[in-house]
Amino acid sequence: MIRRREFLAAACAAPFLGVPRQSKSVARPGSGRPEGESKGVAQSPAIRLGGPIFLKTDDPGELAREHRRLGYSAAYCPAARVEDADRVRAIRTAFAAEQVVIAEVGAWRNMLDPDAQKRADNLRYVTERLALADLVEARCCVDIAGSYNPTVWYGAHPKNLSAEFFDATVENCRKVIDAVKPRATTFSIEMMGWSLPDGPDSYLKLIRAVDRPAFAVHMDVCNGVNSPDRFYRNSEFIKECFAKLGKWIVSCHAKDLAWIPEYNVHFREVVPGKGQIDYETYLGELSKLPVDAPLMLEHLQTPEEYTEGRNYIRSVGDRIGVRFA
Repeated sequence: MIRRREFLAAACAAPFLGVPRQSKSVARPGSGRPEGESKGVAQSPAIRLGGPIFLKTDDPGELAREHRRLGYSAAYCPAARVEDADRVRAIRTAFAAEQVVIAEVGAWRNMLDPDAQKRADNLRYVTERLALADLVEARCCVDIAGSYNPTVWYGAHPKNLSAEFFDATVENCRKVIDAVKPRATTFSIEMMGWSLPDGPDSYLKLIRAVDRPAFAVHMDVCNGVNSPDRFYRNSEFIKECFAKLGKWIVSCHAKDLAWIPEYNVHFREVVPGKGQIDYETYLGELSKLPVDAPLMLEHLQTPEEYTEGRNYIRSVGDRIGVRFA
C-alpha cells in the first residue's frame, strides 16, 4: 500500500502560490464531457479505466500518449508543482488532447498525526495538493483521514473510530477545501477498514458533517472489506456503497482481495481476477453512475500485473456489456 502513495506524496512538496488559472479544455469533475459539448441522447457514460504507467519520461505529451497506447482513458497526475504554471498547463493540454482525464492527485499524508507540527505540515501539504488538482482539473484530490498512530501514518489506533477522530476529520476537510475554494476539482477521503470512514454509513455521515459542495467520494471497495461478512457478501456491500454514496462518487480504485488461510483474518490485495471481489457487480454499479468516474488500478507490483488486471477488468466489462472510454 505504502509504496505508490509515498511516491505520489513526494511528487509535489512546494508551497501553493496561487498560479492564475488557465482556460479550461477538459471535462469538469464528473461531467463526462468537455465544457460546451452537447449532451445528446442520455446514456450511461463509458467507464474510464486507468493505472500507473512505466514509461521513463517527464514529457506530458509522451505520458498522455502512453496512457492511450495501454488503453487507458484516465491517469494519475504526473509530478508537478503548483507554482510551475508552464508544466501545469502542459499536463492539462496534453492529456486533454488524448482525451485522458486526470483521475486524482494523491495527497497521502497523515492529517491527524499526533505530533502537532507534523500535523500542521501535513495539512499544508494536502492543501497544496488540492490546489494542484484544481489547476490540472483532476477529478479529485484524495487522501485518507489519517491516524492517531504515532509510527505508521495509516496504521490502526483505538481512537481512529472515535467521535474525536470524526470531528477532527470534519475540521480538516473543511480547512483544506476552504483554503483552496476549488472550482474544477473536489476533495475526497478514502474508506479504511480500521479508521473512519469505514463504510458507507460513516462516509455518508462525514459528507453531511463536512457540508461542502467540493467534498466528494473516492470509492475504494477493497478498503471497506474489513470483516468476513463483507468479504463473503462483497456483492451486497458494493451495491450498498453505490446506493448510498453514488451521487458523490468522482473516482474509484481497482484491485482485488484474497483471504490468506491462517489462524486469524488476513485479507491480501491481489491482481483483479485473483481474489473474490465481484467485478461484475462493481463494473455494473459504476456504469450506472451519471458521471464517468474513473476506475484506477493500484497497488500491483509489476507492469505485467497491471496488464493482467487491466485485461481481466476489460474481459468482465465485455461479458456484461459495459463500455470503456
